Amino acid sequence: MRNERPLAHVSAPVLTLLAAGLALQLGLHAAAPTPRAKAQDLSRPPASSLLRLASLGEPIVLAKIMMLQLQAFDYQSGTKVPYKNLDYARVEDWLARMLELDPGGQYPLLAASRLYAEVPDEARQRRMLDFVYRAYLQDPNRRWPWLAHATFLAKHRLKDMGLAIKYASALHEHTTAKDVPAWATTMGVFIREDLNELETARVMIGGLLASGRITDRGELNFLDGRLREIEARMKRAGGK
Repeated sequence: MRNERPLAHVSAPVLTLLAAGLALQLGLHAAAPTPRAKAQDLSRPPASSLLRLASLGEPIVLAKIMMLQLQAFDYQSGTKVPYKNLDYARVEDWLARMLELDPGGQYPLLAASRLYAEVPDEARQRRMLDFVYRAYLQDPNRRWPWLAHATFLAKHRLKDMGLAIKYASALHEHTTAKDVPAWATTMGVFIREDLNELETARVMIGGLLASGRITDRGELNFLDGRLREIEARMKRAGGK
């Protein structure tokens, strides 16, 4: 388990820093004219080295504050900036900095896959899904849920079966933890079935059953039944 401490145990210097920052922000807000929210106003995050210095030894706390700041950006003085109008290169930079500060954190990838990747803009969707994919490869056994969702989006939203297979194949090859459910590592099987690539699907299921990675009796029975269905389909196709 990662060491994630509650704010009640944050060191006194950090609390002082946060209090001073909050007071400054309130003072500036009271003195400033009413701002108009613009998507391009999202600045680039500070460099990683500066963030670590600013964290005063509490990088997880700073990562959470950055997440709150990013999520609050689209609401400024009651004016909403649509996510699809944000500079996604900068959004990605913010999310990446948060993961650097808190590698065990899950919320940046949840936001990337379930918030920023679901805008009605294909280029932005693809950028976020690729970010999730690259982050997953750094820590597969902890970050697999977000790549699983990215696989779903690639298949059903983007209608890009090649991209869906790429993500599903990564889940199958790199996710090795015993507590990961079988549906996550077998997504590629069902995509191959949809594409009528029955031989590949058969080999994938057979490999999973033989690997010992699946231990749940219900999941084993399900995969075995699916294997028999695929083999029956292949036999019928071969008999035509």
